[in-house]
Amino acid sequence: MIPESLRALIADTAGQRTVEWQGRSLLILNQEWGELVVCHQGAQVLHYQPMGDSPWLWVTETPAALPGSIRGGIPLCWPWFADEFPEGESELHGPARKADWRIDAVDEEEEGVEIHASPVSALHAALSPRVVIFASRRFLKVELITENRGDAPVKMTGALHTYFAVANAFECRVTGLAGASYLDKSQDFSRFDQQGELGVRGPLDRIYQTSQIQVLEDGKRQLRIAKQGSDSTVVWHPGDAPPADTSVENARSFLCVEAACTRLDPVWLPPGAQHLLAQHISPLSGDEASGE
Repeated sequence: MIPESLRALIADTAGQRTVEWQGRSLLILNQEWGELVVCHQGAQVLHYQPMGDSPWLWVTETPAALPGSIRGGIPLCWPWFADEFPEGESELHGPARKADWRIDAVDEEEEGVEIHASPVSALHAALSPRVVIFASRRFLKVELITENRGDAPVKMTGALHTYFAVANAFECRVTGLAGASYLDKSQDFSRFDQQGELGVRGPLDRIYQTSQIQVLEDGKRQLRIAKQGSDSTVVWHPGDAPPADTSVENARSFLCVEAACTRLDPVWLPPGAQHLLAQHISPLSGDEASGE
């Protein structure tokens, strides 16, 4: 689920510390409630594992060298998603995921931790982002908050590009999408309606128009994926043609289910206003699993 070199650093951590890995600075927490790793590059959550469970997030075994970004965890796509570049820009998914971020605060409690982060340098002429990460034995939540400090409305898109760790991507199911309209990138963004629940059988790259809660079913584990400030859910897997930084075998161990604002629901942020994009991940309760 995560590289052995990263696992060793976590195992050697008691409490919290900052370490170097793959040329990047990491904040590692290993507490009674569980484990959390946040990379200063991109304010990216790389690892989360509540006590008594296996990792919820996947990270490639062969991370790209700097200045590239690490595939896995929860990359921040901001202030645009994919190749929806503003005029004059060309950075896929925006600059946030490769930028240096500072950890502004780490508030630890017995039940978990709250981490605040902001970019070291400005990433946009008008928009200013910050990230708040909550982790405990019961849930992981990431909030991406954007403020327009300019004097004109700004159009933005973005995503919390979550790589969930799974036993086999092609045996997973994502519920909560039945009946939703979606754009299929593999078919020139043609629009379709989801018939029944989504079973993953091969490559996927879809933008679902929905604000509903999804459930990722992976064998015995069911994760509830709720969100705020998002009317798009992106489901992505490369099939057996993964990117260069990931092997075919390793790629079968993740599935991306992303809270997003996309071409289907771009945000026009007025001067002085804020937008919250958040994803809240937790185990499915017994009542929810039984349909009660």
